[in-house]
Amino acid sequence: MQALRSLFMCLFFLFSLLRISAATALVTITPSGYIRDGDTLVSVGGSYELGFFSPVVWVANREIPLGDSSGLLKLTKQGVLVLLLNSSNSIVWSSNSSRIAGNPVSQLLDSGNLVVQDRKETNPDNFLWQSFDYPCDTFLPEMKLGWDVVTGLERYISSWKSTEDPAPGEFSVRIDYRGLPQLLLMKGAKIQARAGSWNGLYLTGLGYGYGVRQPNPISRSEFVMNKDEVYFDYRLWNMSMFSRFKKYRFFKPGQVVSGR
Repeated sequence: MQALRSLFMCLFFLFSLLRISAATALVTITPSGYIRDGDTLVSVGGSYELGFFSPVVWVANREIPLGDSSGLLKLTKQGVLVLLLNSSNSIVWSSNSSRIAGNPVSQLLDSGNLVVQDRKETNPDNFLWQSFDYPCDTFLPEMKLGWDVVTGLERYISSWKSTEDPAPGEFSVRIDYRGLPQLLLMKGAKIQARAGSWNGLYLTGLGYGYGVRQPNPISRSEFVMNKDEVYFDYRLWNMSMFSRFKKYRFFKPGQVVSGR
């Protein structure tokens, strides 16, 4: 239980945004454009930045690191994001979508969500693809942790293999929606701890200290369960603040991991 209490201790922090060069920073990616090493995609409000640098909250190619600085991120005319090795034009990673957009565009939202959508589409429920559906080790506000029951998509966070290797580690936090849904801390296929079920106000296993007797002035949590989805999420009262839940990176003492 202590592990789950530590896991769900929210980290709030302020930071200075990197100085962004207007010559290399983009707000959107279209099929006629791309991002190469040294360029960045920036959210409209300047809260998040995407590019080829040390990973922070999300990594596209977790298990296939780039071997050099020739990476290129492009959006196809069909609305698929592809990460290429520019030197060989080979695909390292790609997004997936069952729908095709007439005028696709990719944008990094101020929530930290990288999305692909039709340029004329304004409904977030109609994104062709979004990074929030594929979390890494970080749980951000507005991100869902749980299941899309219709498609079978599971959204969960998992630790890195080590401090240097962002590939999925053996620890994860998931929602088990069989019976009464519960939040679980897993090591491989084994349950390490349970946060209990949602009673409408809080997760029963975490007790009163999590916003019942003393309402949380920073964020609000919710548990949604219907015929289409079962998920847990949280949102900030003040969007000028920054917050994240982080799945700690576990590794064996003395382990040496090489990588870029």
